[in-house]
Amino acid sequence: MNPRLLKQAAVRGFMKTTVLLIFFFSFNTWSFDLTHKDYQVVLDKVLSFKGAQTLVDYKGLKKDPSVLNEYLEAVAKVTQNEFNGWNKADQLAFLINAYNAFTLQLIINHYPVKSIKKIGGFFSSPWKMKFFTLFGKKTNLDKIEHGLIRANYKEPRIHFAVNCASISCPNLQPFVFTGSNLEKQLQQSAKSFLGDKSKNYFAGKTLHASIIFKWYGADFKEGFKAFVADFVTSDKASQKLIRSGKVKTQFLEYDWNLNEK
Repeated sequence: MNPRLLKQAAVRGFMKTTVLLIFFFSFNTWSFDLTHKDYQVVLDKVLSFKGAQTLVDYKGLKKDPSVLNEYLEAVAKVTQNEFNGWNKADQLAFLINAYNAFTLQLIINHYPVKSIKKIGGFFSSPWKMKFFTLFGKKTNLDKIEHGLIRANYKEPRIHFAVNCASISCPNLQPFVFTGSNLEKQLQQSAKSFLGDKSKNYFAGKTLHASIIFKWYGADFKEGFKAFVADFVTSDKASQKLIRSGKVKTQFLEYDWNLNEK
C-alpha cells in the first residue's frame, strides 16, 4: 500500500478511536450533582414567606415545570451503586431533597387541588402512589421517608426537613440540603419548626405540640419533650420542667390545606 494512504488510514483510525473513547468516557463518567443546584433554582423561583410560613407557587410551577423535571430526571438516573458510594450525609441530603421535589411534582400533576390528601383514591393515599422511579424501581414517597430515611439513618430531625405540602407541616425550606451543610441545615429546620408558635408552643404548664410528635415520638431517643424544650421557650425554668416530662401535652390539630402562595 502507498505509504501516504497508509498514513491517512492510520490517522482516520486514530481519530475514530479517539471520538469513540471520548463518547464512552463522557457517557460513563456522569455523576449526580451533589450541590442540587437545579433544585435550588426551583426553590428560588416558587417559594415565598408569609410570616414564618413558606408558601409555594404551584400554579407557576405547573405552568413551567421544566427545571424541576430535569432535576428529577437526574435523581432517577442515580444507581444504587452510585448512591452507596456516597457518604451518609450526602445520602441523607439526597433523599430529603428527592422526597420534597417529588412531592412538588405530585402536587402539580394533580393541581388545582386543595390538599395533598385529596390526591389518590379511597383505598390509596398519595404517599403510597408509585409515580416515580428511584434506584431503578417504581416507588412512592412512603418508601423514601420510612423505608429508606427512617429505617437507615436514625435522624429524628428529618421530621422537620421533609415537607408534605401542607400548612401544618414543617416548612419547605428555601435551601437545598447538602451533605457538607447537613448538620447545620437540620438544626436550622428544627429551630424553624419548633420556634413557630402556630405549630409548637409552651403556655400555662402545657406543651402544645405538633401532632407529628404523637406520630413519630418514638424516633426521639430521649423523648420528644427533652428534644423540644430549648426550642419552644427561652425560659430556663420552663425548659427544665419540659425536660422532666412533668407537663401536660396537647397535640395541635393538623391543617392539611395546601401550602399554596
